[in-house]
Amino acid sequence: MPDAVHRATRDELSGLPVGVAPRLLGGELRTVVAGSAVRLRLTEVEAYHGQGTGPAPDPGSHARMGPTARNATMWGEPGHLYVYLSHGIHSCVNVVAGPEGQAGGILLRAGEVVLGADAAAVRRRATLPLTSVAQRDLARGPGRFGQAAGLRHPIHDGIDAITGTELEGARAELWLRDDPLTDVATGPRVGVAGVAGTDAFPWRFWIAGDPTVSPFRWGRGAEAASLASA
Repeated sequence: MPDAVHRATRDELSGLPVGVAPRLLGGELRTVVAGSAVRLRLTEVEAYHGQGTGPAPDPGSHARMGPTARNATMWGEPGHLYVYLSHGIHSCVNVVAGPEGQAGGILLRAGEVVLGADAAAVRRRATLPLTSVAQRDLARGPGRFGQAAGLRHPIHDGIDAITGTELEGARAELWLRDDPLTDVATGPRVGVAGVAGTDAFPWRFWIAGDPTVSPFRWGRGAEAASLASA
C-alpha cells in the first residue's frame, strides 16, 4: 500500500532549511510539463542557507553574499522552486524554505520516478524500453532530476509548488509524507568546495540504502579541508 502523502503547505517549509530538508524525503515532486505528467519520489536532498539565515554562515550557498538577480527566488516565500543552471548546462531544482525574507533552499538531488517514466526518459533522451539500470538513473543526481521533472532555467524559476499555478506551460506540486521517515542518513554535501563540503556542514540527507541516491564525491579542496580539521 502506498505511503500516505498530502500537499505541502508553506508553514511546513517555514523552518530553517537544514531542519526542513529531511522532511522532504519520501515525499514527491509532481510536475506536468507540456501535458506530460511525472511524479518523483524524493530520495536525496541538500540544505543551503543564505546570508543571515541560521546561526552560522553557509559558504556553499548561492545566497551567501546576499540577494542577487540569480538567487532572488531564494529570498521569497517558501514553497516556490528555485531553478538554476549548473555548469551552464543542467537545470537544478530547489525547494525554497525558511522564513520569508531569509534565503534558503533545499536542492532536490535525486529521486525515483514513480509515474511517467516514459515521459522522463524522453526528456533525458534515454533509450526505450528502459533497462532496470536506466530506470534507476532517470533522476539520480540533480541535473538528471531537473531533466526528468521537465523544469528548465530560467523560464520555470520561481514556479509555485504549493498552489500548483501554471508557469510557462508547467505546473509543479510538492507532496509530503503524512508520517516522516525516520531512517534518514546524513553527511557532507556532494561536490561542494572547501569547508562547505565537509562534515562541518552535514546537510545532505538521503534514504539509507535507496538505489537512486547519487554517489558521493568531494568538491574542490573539501577532502583536504576535512582532513585538516580531523
